[in-house]
Amino acid sequence: MSRYRLLSTPAQEAGLLEHARHARFVWNLAVEQHACWRPGRSAAPGYVEQARQLTEARAEFAWLRAGSVTVQQQALRDFAQAVQNFYTGVLRRPSWRKAGRDEGFRQVALKPHHVQRLNRRTGRVWVPKVGWVRFRWSRAVPANVKSYRITRDAAHRWHVAFASVPDPIPTPGNGEVVGVDRGVAVSAALSTGELLTVPGLTVHETRRLRRLQRRFARCTPGSNRRSKVKVAIAKLKVRERDRRRDWVEKTSTDLARRFEVIRVEDLDVRAMTRSAKGTPDRPGTHVRAKAGLNRGILASGWGLLVSRLQCKAAGRVQKVKAAYTSQTCSACGHRASENRKSQAVFRCVACDHRAHADVNAARNIAAGRAVTARGDLGSSRSAKREPHLSTSSRRRWS
Repeated sequence: MSRYRLLSTPAQEAGLLEHARHARFVWNLAVEQHACWRPGRSAAPGYVEQARQLTEARAEFAWLRAGSVTVQQQALRDFAQAVQNFYTGVLRRPSWRKAGRDEGFRQVALKPHHVQRLNRRTGRVWVPKVGWVRFRWSRAVPANVKSYRITRDAAHRWHVAFASVPDPIPTPGNGEVVGVDRGVAVSAALSTGELLTVPGLTVHETRRLRRLQRRFARCTPGSNRRSKVKVAIAKLKVRERDRRRDWVEKTSTDLARRFEVIRVEDLDVRAMTRSAKGTPDRPGTHVRAKAGLNRGILASGWGLLVSRLQCKAAGRVQKVKAAYTSQTCSACGHRASENRKSQAVFRCVACDHRAHADVNAARNIAAGRAVTARGDLGSSRSAKREPHLSTSSRRRWS
């Protein structure tokens, strides 16, 4: 989707929030209907039945009838699609939407004249029951868009995203292969020797964030002061997230334009960032250290980088088993835990090859090397036939 910053007035924001409340109310009703289903009962109502029930509800309640019927019907369509994605194994089960966190709605049947450009920096979009809402024309709006989604983030910023599927970046045709090793100290190390790091908050911004978090802990729940501090913290958080997304977009575009084949580690980021606190009966160990590691992994954008690469370089992204790529010498192929001297230093005990540890791992990934069940080195094609080795066996967390 192509996302743009909305320049709405306070009166327009009230109308947008009203649409978001109606969409969330309809969505949560649909979730409740499916949550009441039990084996042996008749099937939960689908979109057609729920749309009929929505018509009856709009006739009975004036506050619901005052909203846009297309916004409310689209919430039901989105829920039906989410349920289908759950049963096909694409996404998780649809859950409840919460006020203050899930603020947004989708509008379909968009006509070409519903999006207009006013000048070099500003455009406007037509929103039912709200009217023309201006947005920042940061780039050209894709042609022939049929729908858009309007959302508000935690920092109370409104955005409009026009639904479109961009064309993949054409292959350079140079036959070059690059390996990408993702880490925490170095966000992405390339087999070419480049070290890329996600820009985070500055030192001043980090100090301010810590002060605000301490102030937030002392606030009374439900107070106005707590709400203001919460928004101030959210503004710093979204600033960090925007910088990470910008870095991911630029890095993925650059890699897709420069290289024919892009090889990355096959990592289950969701499992790697799962909490280690355990249960009251079986509490975890080193929970605080694991929480810090999880924050570092998420801040480096591991999953987002691969996801954007797969979209921009469709069919050219290959995943290689991650086991022992940081302990294997890219020059002679010797594998030993003693090769990894520290987070950044790699020195082979067999051939005395020296390199940056992350760059050495990236070169192994570029070569498609993986460790088979017998412990020998093989190509990524042969390694696919072997049992998957757990990523917890990796000794490198950088």
